[in-house]
Amino acid sequence: MPAPRSNRPGGYNFGTFAGVFTPSILTIIGVVMYLRFGWVLGSVGLPKTLVIVTLCSLITFFTGLSVSALATNIQMKAGGAYFMIARSFGVEIGAAIGIPLFLSQAIAVAFYTVGFTEALTMAFPFASGWDPRIVGLTVLAILAAIATFSASLAMKTQFLVMAFIALSLVSFFLGGTPAPEAIAGFDPSASTLGDAGASLGFWTILAIFFPAVTGILSGVGMSGDLKNPARSLPLGTIGSVLAGYVIYMAVPVALHYFVGANRDLLLSDSLVMMKCARWGWTIIAGVWAATLSSALGSLLAAPRTLQALANDGAVPKLIGRGFGKQNDPRIATLCAILFAAVAVWLGDINAIAPVLTIFNLSAYALLNLSSMLEELMDNPSWRPSFRVHWIFSALGFAGCAGMMFMISPLATGIAAICSCLIWYVQSRRRLVSTWGDMRTGLLMFLTHWLLGRLSAFEESSHAWRPNLLVFAGRADKRPRLTAFVNAITGAGEFVNHGDRTRSREVIEHYGYGPLKPNTIVFGDASRQHVESIVYALRNQRNVLVFNGEYGGGILDEAEFYLDVWWRGMSGNGAFMLALAQLILRSPLGERAKLRMCHILEPGEDPAQTEADMKKFLADERIKGEVVLASAKVDPLGRIAIVSGQSPIVLIGLRRPFLGETAESYGDYLDQVKNSVNLPSAIFACAAEGIIFRGIFND
Repeated sequence: MPAPRSNRPGGYNFGTFAGVFTPSILTIIGVVMYLRFGWVLGSVGLPKTLVIVTLCSLITFFTGLSVSALATNIQMKAGGAYFMIARSFGVEIGAAIGIPLFLSQAIAVAFYTVGFTEALTMAFPFASGWDPRIVGLTVLAILAAIATFSASLAMKTQFLVMAFIALSLVSFFLGGTPAPEAIAGFDPSASTLGDAGASLGFWTILAIFFPAVTGILSGVGMSGDLKNPARSLPLGTIGSVLAGYVIYMAVPVALHYFVGANRDLLLSDSLVMMKCARWGWTIIAGVWAATLSSALGSLLAAPRTLQALANDGAVPKLIGRGFGKQNDPRIATLCAILFAAVAVWLGDINAIAPVLTIFNLSAYALLNLSSMLEELMDNPSWRPSFRVHWIFSALGFAGCAGMMFMISPLATGIAAICSCLIWYVQSRRRLVSTWGDMRTGLLMFLTHWLLGRLSAFEESSHAWRPNLLVFAGRADKRPRLTAFVNAITGAGEFVNHGDRTRSREVIEHYGYGPLKPNTIVFGDASRQHVESIVYALRNQRNVLVFNGEYGGGILDEAEFYLDVWWRGMSGNGAFMLALAQLILRSPLGERAKLRMCHILEPGEDPAQTEADMKKFLADERIKGEVVLASAKVDPLGRIAIVSGQSPIVLIGLRRPFLGETAESYGDYLDQVKNSVNLPSAIFACAAEGIIFRGIFND
């Protein structure tokens, strides 16, 4: 079902041909075809030239498919590529591409204007003495007047331009082998191509030629002025790519037929097409038309990209103000003109041309990536009327990324740094968007996929992490418990205890796939929790029980001790030590010092025990102190004496005996709690079906 038409205010309501196909095809058919196709043919021959054209056109075609899918899934507004990227990846990433894209489109106006100036002086010798900057600024002023006050007039101007290009192509295909007098005395060493006259390798030629088949962003950039974007963008974009492909395949075939035997002429003479044409002047007219149309197309697209950025708050909103009933972006157009004028005055912009191409390619790449991810996730919100298999978008993304590095690794690096800086600035601004993007959906998709993969693996002590379920009511009322949970996992799921049946249901059923709570935390050691504690332990869930609430210490002390009461690696020892390691690696742990505390058994040698524990810590690469406590008095009472000032104290609990009732285990828990008499105590019992000692090199 096609997407509904937009009811947005303003805009010119262009159709497919005027709004998308014309600006796209006129940007694709450019000076590369007129002045460089002979050199490409002479460098690699006809078969490889056709392969180059096909490969480059395929990348653009795949991108056109992705654009079509994206355009038919959302209500398109002004901004073209930026609008699509921002709605997929968020305004920050959209701005990181959109701002450079605007600059590249604005400076491209200067690039094409300078190209027109050079073509003008080349055609008329009397103009060779003119200041190219003055000529360029004059041409820019004329184009600016057309683009500023009426996009409709600009589109009508492009129809005239298209007529000149069509006439030049007819003249060329009706031509033939150059007349002998046209190439008489031709000196191949006097190349009009400069350094480009050298014959280069296949992949280098492909990278140089690739920008010739781009240009679809000029049509996409008119999205806010289309009568029916969902229909016009797919038809106009794909139509222009296919039309450009047919022309680019036909031109080298004709050139090969006309002058294929004269390789030196192809490599050295940029005006070889003019020498072959029926009416040579039409080729010059075509070059002028191509440069002017490309400049005008960029001058129409750039302000609309900037206007969309302003409407989203990425740049000052004043810039995006629209004028007239068509909502013309005159302030944004003025900004584009100023950038173009500065570039024209500086003159030499060849050095930044690769960076401009890279910015366009980065937009192409993200459009392909967006379409690919949307298709893979297949969320209910993804319902394009023009459906594209994700593999085509993936090929487009890979082709764009590869082409960026082939064209210029340096320019790619510069473009990446610029985009990252813009993203960082925009992220710091914390812009609030009114639309939902794919980032949350992407994380959910990855989570689902990873959980599916996780189900195929057995649990391993090497990769063990606690997944906490906390019975403690409101987290904001339990600062010490909350700090402890965040230190271990960064987050835990807090639930009210409720009745005993409800607690058992939560313990048994809570979780998703293989990611289920393996450690249950109870906010206190009261009798109401005992049955749930026993149930959790008998269902192979580790248990942590807080001995009451303690508001200070863990949150207030600059430095503190983290005490682990140790009875060896068996039982709870490895489990508690693993928890201690997680706490020490958290921001809270930056203020903590580990103490391995041990109650000496009767007959145990203190010196040997201390040496063994220190060796264990050294072997396991754990920083900590060893503290020994005498068992001559009540052993559990010694814990309170040693750890009385420690805000985190981990103490082991035994598991319920076989057949032991919850009431009996509650008596045991009360005895331990009362004997320790330490509000900062956290009682731990390992019951999960893994070998915790495997976490360490025992």
